[in-house]
Amino acid sequence: MPQPERLELLTPEEMGRADALAIARGIPGIRLMEAAGRAVARAALRRFRPVRSLVLAGPGNNGGDGYVAARLLEQAGWPVAVAALAPPRPGSDAALAAAAWRGPMASFSPAEAARAGLVIDAVFGAGLARDVDGIVAETLGAIRAPLLAVDVPSGLDGGTGQPRGFAPQAGLTVTFFRLKPGHLLLPGRTLCGETILADIGLPDAVLAEVAPRAFRNAPGPWRPPASGPDSHKYSRGHLTILGGAQMTGAARLAAGAAHRAGAGLVTIAAPDAAAAALYRAGDPGTIVSEAGLDSLLADERRRAWLIGPGQPADAATGAALRRLIEAGRQVVADAGALTACAGAPAALTGAAVLTPHAGEFARVFGPVGPDRLAAARAAAATTGAVVLLKGADTVIAAPDGRAAINDNAPPSLATGGTGDVLAGTIAALLAQGMPAFEAACCGAWAQGEAARRHGPGLVAEDLITLLPRALETARVN
Repeated sequence: MPQPERLELLTPEEMGRADALAIARGIPGIRLMEAAGRAVARAALRRFRPVRSLVLAGPGNNGGDGYVAARLLEQAGWPVAVAALAPPRPGSDAALAAAAWRGPMASFSPAEAARAGLVIDAVFGAGLARDVDGIVAETLGAIRAPLLAVDVPSGLDGGTGQPRGFAPQAGLTVTFFRLKPGHLLLPGRTLCGETILADIGLPDAVLAEVAPRAFRNAPGPWRPPASGPDSHKYSRGHLTILGGAQMTGAARLAAGAAHRAGAGLVTIAAPDAAAAALYRAGDPGTIVSEAGLDSLLADERRRAWLIGPGQPADAATGAALRRLIEAGRQVVADAGALTACAGAPAALTGAAVLTPHAGEFARVFGPVGPDRLAAARAAAATTGAVVLLKGADTVIAAPDGRAAINDNAPPSLATGGTGDVLAGTIAALLAQGMPAFEAACCGAWAQGEAARRHGPGLVAEDLITLLPRALETARVN
């Protein structure tokens, strides 16, 4: 995975533009191709023993990288053959690379793929414009040996992480300059296996012209708020959480997370006396109020609010959401508050952050579809809110088109209550003055880091105690 200073994600189209800009600056395309093939050969030499190797080469630049890798591996003493799907276009950089290959050629066939001890997949890159089927799918499907993919496994859409037709399982993928969204979005992240990001000589200056709008989520572009010597509980923000009458644990989890994430004061607004008694039996540091919503809104210090965890998806919840938004508060809407707006995304306009899982997203905006990045961006543009689409490949999208893909969430987070913890964390960061997009990015990353620190057997309550160390890691990294 990339180092923190290489967090930009380039779509296949943006990567093509970066290549073109580098060539326009005077870097020959064949030099970039030689560097890419060298990175692939180096990865093979480091990760595998010399075995009968087969390079599956397509007719484009991806195939050209494969010809270079084959030549360098043969020079290192490896038994290598190239199986060409089709010859490169005459006069292209790939044609130059193919002309420099003097080793054996093999048929592009399932039988040849099945016999190899190592296969280097250089058929199609991330910008594939059609589904993989026919002889290509049959040949890729016949591979029984370790597979090293060049850029992406052939058939994987580098923009969405979705297979187009068929895409094989790689053990190792070598890509160049910057990762693409498909390297992080599922199932692409899994199909790529381990991903190596190689420098092939493209100048970082081309990024300013490409102007990517997607990033891998990690500290650097954002940092959690830090307290100073003059900080006090009001300067660290007062978060108010609307609590439900039945599922009281959800608001309590959110409140616990908000405390640990740095909010100066946390209030749970209870809907009735019975619920208030349950809330008061919890964390003594949490204020419990039975005052009405209008009374609580009269306190201008209550700038950040969380609505939804443990609340019913009914008209009353929807009305409370609109009242908060109309009062100009920064609102995180989760769970019941989202479903209360089913089929009516305009009702969420003006919220700061929305935190749906795929089911809640579908109820409000329609099915996510195969392109999670595009779906989250469209929802953010529709509502004017930052949309955090939860999952193992959480996507955070801002209304201005910025987006981040979070890839540090372990499977142990798939347990009840973790969404409440996440919502409370983000709301606490908002209360401390963090902008909405950065707060959502920070909350998602910190939760993944806290879960990683815990390991197996995680329950939502464990995240709360581990949040401070995760946030401190984000401050210093």
